[in-house]
Amino acid sequence: MHALRQPPNRRRALFAGLAGVGALAASAVAWKFYAPGADPRAAGQALPDDVCVVAPPTPFDPASGQRLEAPRAIPTDARCPVCGMYPARSAEWAAQIIFANGDAHFFDSPLSLFQYLADVAKYSQGRTAQELVARYVTDAETKTWIAAETAMYVDGSSARGPMRAGNLPAFASTEAARRFAERRGGKVLAFGQVDAAVLERLAPGRTEEPHTHEAHSTN
Repeated sequence: MHALRQPPNRRRALFAGLAGVGALAASAVAWKFYAPGADPRAAGQALPDDVCVVAPPTPFDPASGQRLEAPRAIPTDARCPVCGMYPARSAEWAAQIIFANGDAHFFDSPLSLFQYLADVAKYSQGRTAQELVARYVTDAETKTWIAAETAMYVDGSSARGPMRAGNLPAFASTEAARRFAERRGGKVLAFGQVDAAVLERLAPGRTEEPHTHEAHSTN
């Protein structure tokens, strides 16, 4: 007697299902999954220590015709090294940094940028803030890139960032920031005034020591 053969379509479906289970299991090693509405990032909370954000830098493209330190368009697949979100999906809040070798990181918001700058080695092992040649934030009025160091920020306004929580909308001038604060509340801060106390209040617990990322290195 001959063994019954499964129809080709059924075999393909079986193999696809097994492959899907394998991919899910592999991804679960590095990521913790959340039920709809339960992801702490949606409430502006810190990711737990068992979640590893892998966000490789975007290298400089010499063929782009841009200066190495000039602001760049956000790649759709770029992830924020602080929270893991996709900055291209909230471009009106985005920020970016550029290292001397041309590598760039993109952030979902000014808040994430400041958290990164407060401890570069925490999010990019082996790197320091001294290697940075440019830092940019998005002007909340014009939606264009402006230098992070000369921008003015509004802390404590009713504006909600990509995580639907308080953030630091940026402006090209003090006057623009004051106009915004008059409408939406908050206090105008210069770049150097965004200190550890401000970051801890906006993102409680996000200043704790991180787990090691050695097992997930992309270098």
